[in-house]
Amino acid sequence: MIQIDALPAFSDNYLWLLQDDETRRCAVVDPGDAAPVLAWLDAHPGWQLSDILVTHHHADHIGGVARLKAACSARVIGPARENIPARDQALSDGDHVKVLGLDFQVLEVPGHTLGHIAYFHADATTPLLFCGDTLFAAGCGRLFEGSPEQMHHSLSRLAALPGETQVYCTHEYTLSNLRFAKAVEPGNEATAKRFTDVQRLRETGGISLPSSIALERATNPFLRATETSVKQMADKRAGKKNRTPTEVFATLRAWKDQF
Repeated sequence: MIQIDALPAFSDNYLWLLQDDETRRCAVVDPGDAAPVLAWLDAHPGWQLSDILVTHHHADHIGGVARLKAACSARVIGPARENIPARDQALSDGDHVKVLGLDFQVLEVPGHTLGHIAYFHADATTPLLFCGDTLFAAGCGRLFEGSPEQMHHSLSRLAALPGETQVYCTHEYTLSNLRFAKAVEPGNEATAKRFTDVQRLRETGGISLPSSIALERATNPFLRATETSVKQMADKRAGKKNRTPTEVFATLRAWKDQF
């Protein structure tokens, strides 16, 4: 049984720590800072960091990789199309990689960056997705390198995963994302309820992750570009009719950038 915990970093990052209690091995996803991981290892004698999974090249996701590699001799895996420090294994779309006995399929999800990847573990009861900065709880990443077409396609790929898939993204942006989601769909009761739930959770210091693909389909406007209510609001915002879901998405993303 693999346990997954969040190690907070910086102001709003989460480093996801996967732990196998039987082997006393662990793996970390997107360690932008080595310190929280090393502190955890110091507090848990006998544990070994065996793997470092990277989704993309931004500093708050790779800043601690080299230090952790030097300290723990962990295997570093990451996207083939990006410059990842100390990388041992370069991964492309459709590749499979074993981490703590779990099989992860690699999905290329460009948009936030051009080489961004996600890691998906198919499981009958609890599928897992580590998606970096592509899909957020109730939101998505900014388009720093890719196009709206690329990002919309990437999000559509993730939205097609099983609804029970647990979504482990890497920032605590959920409350601000839900404020935007409410502006896009003021009549969406699921979004309103989620906002209230997350607001209460954050007030008591809780974290809003993981999410699920089913919850994102119901409340994330960036996954709902084909919904009439979302298109109508995007058309109003753009001052014209958006002809395709990609155009709806582009309007939403530009709106969110200024929200």
